This record gives sequence, structure tokens and C-alpha cells, in this order.
Amino acid sequence: MLNQLLAQDLNFSLNVPANSGFENLVNLSFGTLISAGIQLVLVVAAIVFFFILVLGGIKWITSGGDKGNTEAARNQITAALVGLVIVFAAWAIIQIIEQFFNINILGGLRLLP
Repeated sequence: MLNQLLAQDLNFSLNVPANSGFENLVNLSFGTLISAGIQLVLVVAAIVFFFILVLGGIKWITSGGDKGNTEAARNQITAALVGLVIVFAAWAIIQIIEQFFNINILGGLRLLP
């Protein structure tokens, strides 16, 4: 039987001069990159769906009572709301996983106390 763990941490080593403004890059690891990527995707998706929702509202207002345009605007608003629900559900699932397994996936991003 093997009693050794044969794994290696993926830490990147950078030689950054002091007071260069890039000192935080020294602590860069694969985990922090994944965490930043997840945060970026969640924030960008929420912003995109919000703007789709606003554009759907503008389309509804400017439809002028045309049944086809009103229906298209309503479908766009519905799709945007479903997208926002999915994004916030993903965030909530990540929060539950963090609490259950006592890990830090989002690197300290907390929307609620």
C-alpha cells in the first residue's frame, strides 16, 4: 500500500520588485484564478441579464400596442428574469457549498452578512 500523497500544489512564483504595484501577483495560484473567474462570470451575467431586462421594458413601452411587439418584449423580459434567477441561484448554491464544506470558493465575495 502507498502511504504517500503524490500531489503537488500549483503555485506560480513571480519575482516582483517591491513597491511596483504588483505585489498581489506573488500570491497568485490556480485556486485564486478560478475564484476570480467565477466571480467575473457571475457579475457579468447579472449585468447582461439586467440590461436585457431593461431593453425588454423599453421595447414593451415603445411597442405602441402592437400585439407582436408586445409579445416579443414580454418574452425578452421573461428570459431576462429567468437568467437573473439562474445567476442568483448559482451564487446561492456556491454559498451553500462554501458553508457546508467550509471552503472559500468566491474569495470573500459576500453579498449578505
